[in-house]
Amino acid sequence: MVVSLKPVSQQVIVITGATSGIGLATAMRAAAQGARVVLAARNESALQQAVQRITEDGGQAIHVVADVSKPEDVQTISDAAIRTFGTFDTWVNNAGISVFGRLDEVTDEDHRRIFDVNFWGVVYGTRVAAALLKSKGGAIINLGSLASDVALPRQGMYAASKHAIKGFTDGFRMEMDEVGAPVSVTLIKPASINTPFPAHAKNYMAE
Repeated sequence: MVVSLKPVSQQVIVITGATSGIGLATAMRAAAQGARVVLAARNESALQQAVQRITEDGGQAIHVVADVSKPEDVQTISDAAIRTFGTFDTWVNNAGISVFGRLDEVTDEDHRRIFDVNFWGVVYGTRVAAALLKSKGGAIINLGSLASDVALPRQGMYAASKHAIKGFTDGFRMEMDEVGAPVSVTLIKPASINTPFPAHAKNYMAE
């Protein structure tokens, strides 16, 4: 199946984790190119500020307060995009967290939270996006990491979650191709980037 995507200027783009780092930069760049953007994250004030920046520059954007570890919240993002813009064309699963610490020192609760956000957030977002896109066409973009291919000391569970995202994304792409769905399924694997991500991570390590 050959996938034909609209120009960015004609798209509605959903971005999770859109209040900082890669998510915010992607939202700002897409809006500057004419896309209508749906920004989702947990921090409402940061979302409002991001939307204000976009609209002041002449772009179109809405925000949705959502925790991607909750499937009902992810569905709310889709519902808001369709209610406001009638559809969406690209869904970017960008939200992610990490914890710095040894695997035998980090609590099970924190380990599970990493997987709930990083892995299950991608699963929920991909499923919700595909429910619409597999009939009309579009793109699903999942944020993996260099850690999708290699392990990292002191971020072992983060690396495990990113490995899991790679396996899920590759498998989902195969299944979309198998049924001839006109959906592009892409895994992005950034290396280290200067974003607030490390500052937001919980840290078990000594100062």
